Amino acid sequence: MTVAIEAERLVKRFGEQTVLDDLSFTVDEGTVLGVLGPNGSGKTTAVKAVTGLYRLDSGQARIFGRSVVQDADEVKQFTGFSGQYAAVDEDLSTAENLVLVGRLYGHSKADARRRADQLIDAFDMGSYARKRVGQHSGGMRRRVDLACALVGDPRVLVLDEPTTGLDPTSRQGLWEMIKELVAGGMTLLLTTQYLEEADVLADHVLVIAEGRQVALGTPDELKGRLGGDRVQVELASPEQDGRAAVHAVQALLNGSDADVTAGDGHLTFRTPEAARKLVPCVNALTEAGVAIEGISVQQPTLDDVFFALTRDSGSPSAAGVAVAERSE
Repeated sequence: MTVAIEAERLVKRFGEQTVLDDLSFTVDEGTVLGVLGPNGSGKTTAVKAVTGLYRLDSGQARIFGRSVVQDADEVKQFTGFSGQYAAVDEDLSTAENLVLVGRLYGHSKADARRRADQLIDAFDMGSYARKRVGQHSGGMRRRVDLACALVGDPRVLVLDEPTTGLDPTSRQGLWEMIKELVAGGMTLLLTTQYLEEADVLADHVLVIAEGRQVALGTPDELKGRLGGDRVQVELASPEQDGRAAVHAVQALLNGSDADVTAGDGHLTFRTPEAARKLVPCVNALTEAGVAIEGISVQQPTLDDVFFALTRDSGSPSAAGVAVAERSE
């Protein structure tokens, strides 16, 4: 499979703050890599470095084998980028924004208008084509911004938190557009603060913290690292039975090293194929004299993965990185 995006040992500093710290990843052609991380983790810096918008202190980024620095003009011809905020001129209409971007790509006026009309049709923006963008809703502005990123008919699309601030309906609509683009063969690098978004759109997920890779894999692979489904048992007398409940379930799970916790009136643990162990669990607790009021099973989510992998990354430097990323 052809590698579309290659980031090799990226290092970026803002003053004394290291924002990217030896970060490497690849994205295969026609796939989606979702980049997750806490605020200030370096997500935005990473995607801007990959598109050549930031100069690296060391390391290199290539798109389809071309350096984003040495071959910048060529790379820009087949790369589209949409940042966290819609980069459109609110005093211009939808069509005028698209024509302007086309002219910046070097298209003739006629070709720019033709491409604008194509995108307006593709994005179902006909009724908004002649309206000033400043009159659009947030969701429609993002739709126009995404269309602008596609004016050059790119092979690679880089989206930095594309649905931040959108209502659920607008977010769902943008997801469908992105799915259609990927189904057509486009390669996508996506940063997001919505775990569900990565789960829905990404083939692979890269989790970063403080500019370093924490984990990389498919959504299912990352969920599997948590050790199975989450089982929560509601105890009738938690203060009286908490310790006995923990010992009973640990024995059932074959060892005192099992991650079983009691708190807030509940007993919680993770185990593979949890549904099969519900009856044995209830029996073990009953035999131990523990009264229960309810039991539930929850499959792992990317939210669980995210919090488990990044819970120790909330260093004092994170806020500084976030400020540095916004100020550049």
